Amino acid sequence: MIKKAVIPAAGLGTRFLPATKVQPKEMLPIVDKPVIQFVVEEAISSGIDDIIIITGRGKRTIEDYFDFSPELENHLAQNDKRDELEEIRAISTLADIHYIRQKEPKGLGDAVLKAEKHIGADPFAILLGDDIIKSNTPCMRQLANLFATYECPLIAVENVSRDRVPQYGIVKGERVTESLYRVSDLVEKPKPLEAPSRMGIVGRYIMTPDLFDCIKRVSRSTQDEVQLTDAIRLLLRERDVYAHVIEGKRYDTGDKIGYIKAVIDFALEREDLSHEIGRYLIEKVSGPKGDME
Repeated sequence: MIKKAVIPAAGLGTRFLPATKVQPKEMLPIVDKPVIQFVVEEAISSGIDDIIIITGRGKRTIEDYFDFSPELENHLAQNDKRDELEEIRAISTLADIHYIRQKEPKGLGDAVLKAEKHIGADPFAILLGDDIIKSNTPCMRQLANLFATYECPLIAVENVSRDRVPQYGIVKGERVTESLYRVSDLVEKPKPLEAPSRMGIVGRYIMTPDLFDCIKRVSRSTQDEVQLTDAIRLLLRERDVYAHVIEGKRYDTGDKIGYIKAVIDFALEREDLSHEIGRYLIEKVSGPKGDME
């Protein structure tokens, strides 16, 4: 059973500057809920109750968000805003959340390594803090169910279009079931014609603790960063690693287009917003009624 999770959230968020100069990209709202709350809720709904968030300089807002807020709670109580008060209090009790700081931006592998002492000898989940995956069965639950059977590291992947292949780490593997592959290699951002497949790695993993030794053995990239993909390639030499084609829709909210799509889609699902937003989008496409007369 997977009970621990690492959520790396120390990235600088340069694609969203200047907004992310003072606000973590993981705290950007999808309507009125920050991205990282979707990630935490996925972990919890997958049976995980011990969460380590890797933060960095300027990320204190994340810690404050999941903490109690006595002044705000008192204000809501005094103004009889019970629904809002209940929602705010629920955020503070979602799970047992710990914070570890990555003092320098040295890559995703280095961020995960910061959690080694807390993870200990247990298998653990990794959920990237800017990926939202909407599915009937939570994505991490899909991986956890497979881990219960195979007891091997797992990588979540999705089929990507040929033109988007250079944006992903791509998996090469042998099919085991309709949605499961035994990984033989990982290729970071290949050219479309050189890619071994179109299975792109998305921000969900289940790993065993021997990954930490592999991270320590990885050579730093030209940007002085330790890449998680390189560590998993070393792990492949020692044990089987599987890739699971996820069921669900993924939003890369670290990308401007992915973020905007997430805001629109989640707004259209809300009873209090869907009518007005839907009408507005129709008008933007076809023009207001007055323009058509």
